[in-house]
Amino acid sequence: MRHKLFGLRVSTLTLACLVALPGIAMADEAREQALEQRINDLEKQLQNLAAEIRAQREAAPPAAPALPAGKLPIQLTTLTPGSPAGTTVKIGGFIKADFMATKAHDGQLADAAVGRILYVPGQTPVGGDSSDVDYDAHAKFSRFNIGIDNVSESGDKAGAFLEMDFFGNALGNQTSTNTYGVTVRHAYAYWNNWLAGQTWSNFMDTAALPDSVDFIGPTDGVIFVRQAQIRYTTGGFSASLENPETTVIPNGGGGAAASDRGAVPDLTLRYGWKGNWGSFGIGALFRSLDIDRAATSSAAAISDSEGGYAFTVGGKWNLGSNDDLRYQVTAGDGMSRYIGLGVTGDAALSADGNLDAIGGFAGYLAWRHVFSSQLRMNLIYARSQYDNPIDLTGTAVNESVQSFRANIFYSPMPKLDVGIELMRAKRELESGVDGSLTRLQFTTKYSF
Repeated sequence: MRHKLFGLRVSTLTLACLVALPGIAMADEAREQALEQRINDLEKQLQNLAAEIRAQREAAPPAAPALPAGKLPIQLTTLTPGSPAGTTVKIGGFIKADFMATKAHDGQLADAAVGRILYVPGQTPVGGDSSDVDYDAHAKFSRFNIGIDNVSESGDKAGAFLEMDFFGNALGNQTSTNTYGVTVRHAYAYWNNWLAGQTWSNFMDTAALPDSVDFIGPTDGVIFVRQAQIRYTTGGFSASLENPETTVIPNGGGGAAASDRGAVPDLTLRYGWKGNWGSFGIGALFRSLDIDRAATSSAAAISDSEGGYAFTVGGKWNLGSNDDLRYQVTAGDGMSRYIGLGVTGDAALSADGNLDAIGGFAGYLAWRHVFSSQLRMNLIYARSQYDNPIDLTGTAVNESVQSFRANIFYSPMPKLDVGIELMRAKRELESGVDGSLTRLQFTTKYSF
């Protein structure tokens, strides 16, 4: 049907659309207002959420910096659940294998002698015929250690350290198993300035030890003792009370024997300096040498005490970036137990049961040269000499020991060392009888 409106012909459908247009416009405007209101509400919610996040960040402690690659923790839970929060655990050690060919020029080392696996100055054979070359190999000096450390909220520091190697008595034989006992090297706890337990003697300067293929190196002239102690350290100064033990040569001579007596611990004092130039330290040792033996059917009771002392200086002197000198000089009376694995006794025993302290001096000098990050060498000379009272000891006791060694180390990668060392040693008795020893030693060592 068509209509005529304002002179125009308009259909009924067209008229219906014209009538509906105002309603459609009003509906669209309502929807737009509703949508705009929703957007406004969402913006307010986002603003409120952002404000809450800012407030939480300001209230929370700063996040710990991200750890670099390779430093991420190996586990999320603690290895020491019985320790205070924040305790850290360090595991370390090395695997060391030694291979050595030894020739004694004036006698023969016994089959079970400790001198077959490391250099023991007092065991160098003297006054005999030259022996054949002996070959020995072992991994006894491999070691494992674990360290526990904690710093409290108040700043107090405490912890413990335990280290073991395999230098114990044989539990098997070289025919098949080559099994050896685990031995304690270090076992101590510390709290701030205090330390209690077994570790290196405070009289010893470990920082001055040279690099050697042999287990110790400058054995003839070095202070080398691990024992139980109580130590106090502040700055460069340290003092300790250490386990006493007196070695005594019987009247008329013979091997030194431990008396295992004494009520007074050994007192050691040390002060050290460190810098870019190297390190230097001085130390003092004060001892009470004691013997206390009950009477027997063949001998009267013996009980006596004698004072002992020693002083030492040593350190490391850097000679540029590729060289350094390491040295130590020690002198005193009644100090033998601390030097060279006990070259002679601390004291000699008189016929009437009195102790006479044995004096002496010891020292070493070592030069280290670094060719590159992978190659280095060392030249080491060590000696100790003693003033034995031969009217008490006889002339069959050790008067002096010395050794010279040269080595070279190659490190094909970090923590891996391959080394070879040639040593020539000499031992002389008070009688003038002497003997020498030559050893070629090869080692491999991987530290972790």
